[in-house]
Amino acid sequence: MSGDVFNLTPPLVPAGKPGDLLLAGQSLSASLSPLDNSLAVFVTNAVTTLPVATAIPRISPSLQCTSQPSKRPPGEEQPVYFPSIDSVPSSERRLFITDTLVIFAAFQNLIKTSRQKDPEWIQSEQNLTVMRKLAIDYVNFIKECWIHASQPAPRPDGPLQFSGDHYRALYTCFSLFVVLYLPEPGYEEAPVGEELMEWLNIHFIEPSTEEGDHLSALQSPWQDESFWSYLTRATLRGLSKASVFFLKMLSAHPSEDLQQLADSLASIVEFQPRLQNFSAERDFAYASRRWKEKVKAIRVEMDQIPEGDRDDGFDNWWDRLSDIVGILEGRGDIVQRVCEELGADWKEVCAAWGVFVDSRLRRQDLPDVVGRVLDNMPPDPTNLEDMIHTALLGGRPVDALFHASQLDRWLSAHLADIMEPISIRDQHILAYADYLHSDPALWRITVDYMYSCGDVGKERADEVLVRVPLRLRDNRGSISHTGDEGKIRAGNVVGVLKDVNQTCFDYRREAARRTICRIAAQTLVREKDYGLAVSYCSSAEDWQGLGRVVDRVLDEYIISGPTSFAQYASDIAPSLQNLGVQHPSSQGVFIHRLMFAVRYSNFHQLRVKHDLQNAASDLVAMFRDDIAPKSWWAVMLCDAVDLLQHRSSLLFSGSGAAELLRKLEEIFTRSSQGSGGDYLDILARTIRGGGHKEALARLTTVRLALARYLARSAVLSA
Repeated sequence: MSGDVFNLTPPLVPAGKPGDLLLAGQSLSASLSPLDNSLAVFVTNAVTTLPVATAIPRISPSLQCTSQPSKRPPGEEQPVYFPSIDSVPSSERRLFITDTLVIFAAFQNLIKTSRQKDPEWIQSEQNLTVMRKLAIDYVNFIKECWIHASQPAPRPDGPLQFSGDHYRALYTCFSLFVVLYLPEPGYEEAPVGEELMEWLNIHFIEPSTEEGDHLSALQSPWQDESFWSYLTRATLRGLSKASVFFLKMLSAHPSEDLQQLADSLASIVEFQPRLQNFSAERDFAYASRRWKEKVKAIRVEMDQIPEGDRDDGFDNWWDRLSDIVGILEGRGDIVQRVCEELGADWKEVCAAWGVFVDSRLRRQDLPDVVGRVLDNMPPDPTNLEDMIHTALLGGRPVDALFHASQLDRWLSAHLADIMEPISIRDQHILAYADYLHSDPALWRITVDYMYSCGDVGKERADEVLVRVPLRLRDNRGSISHTGDEGKIRAGNVVGVLKDVNQTCFDYRREAARRTICRIAAQTLVREKDYGLAVSYCSSAEDWQGLGRVVDRVLDEYIISGPTSFAQYASDIAPSLQNLGVQHPSSQGVFIHRLMFAVRYSNFHQLRVKHDLQNAASDLVAMFRDDIAPKSWWAVMLCDAVDLLQHRSSLLFSGSGAAELLRKLEEIFTRSSQGSGGDYLDILARTIRGGGHKEALARLTTVRLALARYLARSAVLSA
């Protein structure tokens, strides 16, 4: 927590009179320390900003800074203050710091002893048990602080420096760290799903107790709109007692089918195998398979119920029960959909995945599951607690420490302290690499040291590489093309980017290399160098990025007109052939979009060259080959008007004109059915202040031109 106001002692001027310093011809300056969170505050000559007219033409009067002479004696000593930018801990925070110091000291004693033993000593079952116990001590103490800070007690010293919600976040993060990284000795390879679900139920309570009390007091709870969501959530969370209770309440439901199904399902939920009840994982796996077979039998019974018997007048109970059975069956798509419908987040999906979808899910397999879930249910990047959970579950402890340092440096310091015994060597190597990184020009040597460490060092080295200035500009600020552009278009990477690229290859950091190429592509797009941007997207195999580049090129048609568009599109044309040769398995939807941009620009170039016959043929071919997106049909048809009205000759064949007419009629038909946005948005953007109505009016002109063209064609062929 940073302070907003700094009180310097001894004061330079009386309190409330900062103007006295300015009257003395002086002001305060400050400099940040490169080593810690402190400032050097010192007195300098006051600087006054005065308006003066500039002699440079076409520039308005500017401001010029002038220095006033100091009115203090020249030999007078001036103090230098060194305040910290962090707020001083309050009394409650100080108590938290001093009490957790006891646990920290115990950890240090363990580590000190380990340095005098063999490297394997710290990994013994006894010492791992001690480390786990100390980590749980941290968790329990944070819990006590959270409870204390959450109580509505009078605060004579004012509000707390850190709220109860802040300590709750520390509590959830530290306890998750213990679950994932400090399991009980001997259980490192054991399934983690049930432990993860227990963590979720402790820290993120759903469904609420109040909901359960409300429903249990009802004579016919299934008539309440929250009944099925409560039962589904209880089942999803593994709350078997609550689930069984409400399933048995369905014995009074008017549907006999539901009564029988609920009775069978209650027995299945009640006796779901739990790992803690088995002495061997093999027995647990066998019991889980037998249990799943019983769930499948329920599914067979449900499928035999006629459609007309699946609704009780209040809700479609069959659909609701089907979701619950789908969860028990371990169907990942249903688990994720149900979580989304219930308003749950990605954490609940991951926990349910380890209980129902893959009951033998291990800690080392969690990152793969988390990655798939986050593709559809991303975390909240503004919520540091959520970002820490994401990093911990995703197997990225370095990222977890980074987010933890932003949430509370106490959390990051003590998590890192527990991680330290894993590699004592890495600590010193990374410290030296940090020293090297003080000179950015030494980035190659810096990453050499970092990559010699474990995953922590490799991820930090990746961050160094993605921040190396690629120097895509020359000294004049424009993109550097001399000699390098041809090499890049030929598939080569040059300059600083070549060195960074080679480093990534040497250390097999493909993800970092692709990130660097994406960064280069984004820079080039901002400079409208679309040809090179496509090349870098291709190198990164960033097909979505390629799609965005093509969209920017197509936007040039709307912003700058067909001439500029044709010029920009011609820059990306060579990449189309290279993509087919170098990346034959590239995603077709984005290559299809690139192909359209190139073909459409070629059409406009033919018009400029007055090769109207080929232009007309190319336009029809784009429609027939399904190259043109529907969103561009209206624009292309408007482009055809001049060709349809050409006096010298008929440029379109009868079948070609009929093809244009079919596309035009589809636009009018689909627009009348409410799908105008799919066809008219881009054309409307080309009309100043226009919308769908104006776009349709312009297409009416196309229809008239087509009608006249077909009439001319009929007369000439008669």
